[in-house]
Amino acid sequence: MKILGVDPGSRITGFGLIDAEKLKFSYIASGCIRTKGELIERITTIFEGISKIVVKYQPDIVVIERAFMRPDRPNPDAAIKLGHARGAIISAVGSRGITIVEYSPNQIKKSVVGKGHALKEQVGYMVRESLKLNKTPQEDASDALAGAICHAYHCL
Repeated sequence: MKILGVDPGSRITGFGLIDAEKLKFSYIASGCIRTKGELIERITTIFEGISKIVVKYQPDIVVIERAFMRPDRPNPDAAIKLGHARGAIISAVGSRGITIVEYSPNQIKKSVVGKGHALKEQVGYMVRESLKLNKTPQEDASDALAGAICHAYHCL
């Protein structure tokens, strides 16, 4: 099963694709869609970038991180921008008939690291180890790969 993980962001959207067979994972690709300009231009870039990735790699399923707002530092403006980015991703994937699943950041961290409040460095390390990579991917790509690994653990 080819699983595409996506870590949504209005400035940087990470993606990571793995092949999962039982609990054996193989790295396929990862990277970041970097945006610039006004919000509408950034959202369009995200939609086009995810569309190209989906066409190129033909994933069986797409995992997207569920949006959350930290209760100790609420930022409605950031949440709205993240919602736009998620909408672009969901539209790009859903318009091609591919199933989309969501996991919270804590679910992803717990699946990959073993604890829901793991640090970014711990997630990156476990992604590198799980996929037998020479180096840890960029943070947003690593988070996306973690989402894909999380789904593999949950469905296989």
